[in-house]
Amino acid sequence: MTQANAQQQGFCASDGQAAPVQLLERFINAECENCWQDPSTLKAKPGQAVLDWVVPGASGDAAALSAVAGIESLDRLQALKLAVPAQTDNSLKEVKPLAGASLRVAHGLALTGYLGASIEFKPAVKANSDQALTAWLALVETLPAGTEGSPVARHLVRNSIAVIWNGNDAALSSDAPAGRRFESRVMSVAGSANAEQLRVIGWLENSAGEVVMAAQSACEDLAEPAEKAKTTLNN
Repeated sequence: MTQANAQQQGFCASDGQAAPVQLLERFINAECENCWQDPSTLKAKPGQAVLDWVVPGASGDAAALSAVAGIESLDRLQALKLAVPAQTDNSLKEVKPLAGASLRVAHGLALTGYLGASIEFKPAVKANSDQALTAWLALVETLPAGTEGSPVARHLVRNSIAVIWNGNDAALSSDAPAGRRFESRVMSVAGSANAEQLRVIGWLENSAGEVVMAAQSACEDLAEPAEKAKTTLNN
């Protein structure tokens, strides 16, 4: 889908996209100036949804990568039971989809520093609708390999939310017996982000921390030359 088409329809979604089979998360400590350019960075494979989290450093705004660090990364590390990495760390999880269920993510256009995004889960059977799930929705900026010397394409997390969907909560089961779950939020967008490179990645985790569904939106061909990427790590 071209950016012009995205502008015409006013939103981008995961409709028609293949569901990811793995979730790869790469964490970089903002203090590690060279980690972004590390040639040993774990490379993405087909079928993976990839997120790059830059974790705030001990020196705050003085950290080398502080401009793209997000406090949401601390929440994600806590959920994964991982410590703040001294330099880098990775998490790779298999997606174990719930049979017959569907997950949809979507977002609108970025306007005046904000963007509307949503995540929707439709279980196939009531047994799936009754279980407690945590829905994660991340706003990512896709940067081609070569951006600021990165050896790989980056999917920089710019914002994220986590919502607990408790199957026993009547307010969340208003569509019973279908058991549909839906969350819509307005997410802030960093001023340095390139709005044309933004999309959303969503996934569900059960109480054991297993990823049971995943989806990612598509708006356009994000494989633009590195020199077109507007984001820098220094402003």
